[in-house]
Amino acid sequence: MLLWKSAAAKGRLRREQQSRQPRRERGAPAAASVIQPDIHREIRYITQRAQAEDSRIVTLGNLVLFSTRTRDAWLLDAEDGLALCLCRDGELQPFRIVDTPDTFAIEWTARFALEGGAFVVQQRSGKVVAIHGYPTIEISAACRG
Repeated sequence: MLLWKSAAAKGRLRREQQSRQPRRERGAPAAASVIQPDIHREIRYITQRAQAEDSRIVTLGNLVLFSTRTRDAWLLDAEDGLALCLCRDGELQPFRIVDTPDTFAIEWTARFALEGGAFVVQQRSGKVVAIHGYPTIEISAACRG
């Protein structure tokens, strides 16, 4: 059997149900969960974006990961000016990251600078390479935080 209630009765019922539910005060923080950063997951993501010729920038603390339309991907330590090439022309590059449950260590292979429209890399060997065509304005903004 169906019972139809008047609009006033429906409104009273709705107010009664809402009053039984705990109310969150305005400005009170909502429930949040903490996600442990996963450097390997971020590297997989950014290299996949590079291989798909998709330009993206991801920040993880003072680390900046970026991919380019030219199928390159880099990991940068913005604070110390360190760089690690993850993907070049769509090909994954060898790199080493030592990961423990509490922290990780990156074996950096280069230093970087942003000079005008160029991404300048100084490799361990001392060789300096200026790469043009990267989104240097966006990379610079991500490095500043």
